[in-house]
Amino acid sequence: MTAPLLLVLGMLLVTLAGGVWVGVALMSIGIVALEAFRDMRVDRFLAGDIWSSATAVELVTLPLFILMGEILFHTRLSENLFKGLSPWTRWLPGRLVHVNVLGCTLFAAVSGSSAATTATVGRITLQELLGRGYDRRLAVGSLAGAGTLGFLIPPSIPMIVYGVVADASILELFMAGLVPGLCLALMFMGYIAFRAWMDPTLVPPREPAIPLAEALRALLQLVPIAFLICFIMGSLYFGFASITEAAAIGVLGALLVALAQRTLTLRGMWGALLGTVKTCSMIGLIIVGALFLSKAMARLGLPADVANVIQGWGLHPYMLIFVLLLFYLALGCILDGLSAIVMTLPVTLPLAVAAGFDPIWFGVFLIITIEMAQITPPVGFNLFVIQGLTRENIFRIAGYAWPFCVIMMVFTGLITLFPQIVTALPTSLRG
Repeated sequence: MTAPLLLVLGMLLVTLAGGVWVGVALMSIGIVALEAFRDMRVDRFLAGDIWSSATAVELVTLPLFILMGEILFHTRLSENLFKGLSPWTRWLPGRLVHVNVLGCTLFAAVSGSSAATTATVGRITLQELLGRGYDRRLAVGSLAGAGTLGFLIPPSIPMIVYGVVADASILELFMAGLVPGLCLALMFMGYIAFRAWMDPTLVPPREPAIPLAEALRALLQLVPIAFLICFIMGSLYFGFASITEAAAIGVLGALLVALAQRTLTLRGMWGALLGTVKTCSMIGLIIVGALFLSKAMARLGLPADVANVIQGWGLHPYMLIFVLLLFYLALGCILDGLSAIVMTLPVTLPLAVAAGFDPIWFGVFLIITIEMAQITPPVGFNLFVIQGLTRENIFRIAGYAWPFCVIMMVFTGLITLFPQIVTALPTSLRG
């Protein structure tokens, strides 16, 4: 193992264990490594790199999609989702628990954030489900698992970050995440139905049937979110708008929904703007630090060294993916998923491409792994969100969510064996 690599790994352990901000830690490690092993003007290199990273055109989409999610958080979409979906899930095994999955799937299509999806859907559904006597483990676990779909179903904030760092098409990443996201939602619903079928005590007695006319009227509650999804994804897929224009369209649509529901107040708008600034500042610092460290590592030749070592092991491509899955699962226990991606991508992406995997496919694979990190303690953000809603111990919530984490592991195996699940839609888009 080379001296630069030892220095980088040692500083990573020290800074992250010491609680240093991830972006600052990554930037400082790059500076120290270049100063120690390269004779160059690091200050000029750093300044130029920060400017080019922070002004990347692709990053314009980030604050727009975040602002859209913040505005929608202050609307009545969560209530609309429950009222619109509950009449149609009463006949399924597991009944209203499916509202967690369907609600998170729909809200993920207009949010881009896993935590925002979990918080928005959970603040209504948990109260309703637990109050009606549904099993606590199934209700809380399904929310934790389904909430992670906010990262996979477009528009997705981590996909934007991956696209910037990996220099991949964000539009193709969005299209690639759509089918896997829907497949995962169906697998979650299948598990809920199976559990309820095996143990009927997990759900309360069946409620009286709702007349068809009333159930159809309830669908009107879903019109605002359907309008937004068509507004955003339709303009993208049919080529009416670029990814940045679609983000702006999304903000306009969120404002129209908030105005129509009369939930747009000056205080709420100020809160949405402030939340957007805070989130963008945090993500921006991580991106700048990660991109600088990746370029510093490239100057030192570290990615090539690590790749040569791993290639020397002679791993089969499937075994390499399995090792990377375990690696990201372990990393997700101590780091948030976004930081894990940007820190490791300069090394893991070349390995995956050399093994024959498509960069777009690998992006979806990474998103699923950080979805798992969202519900693994001690640094699982979805666990913190649900803890705020239920006041339960974070490790108990993780136990409730564990079956859904296993489902995601199984799904990574499926997309590895059948990559067309991920690549079919982006391929049709290119055509």
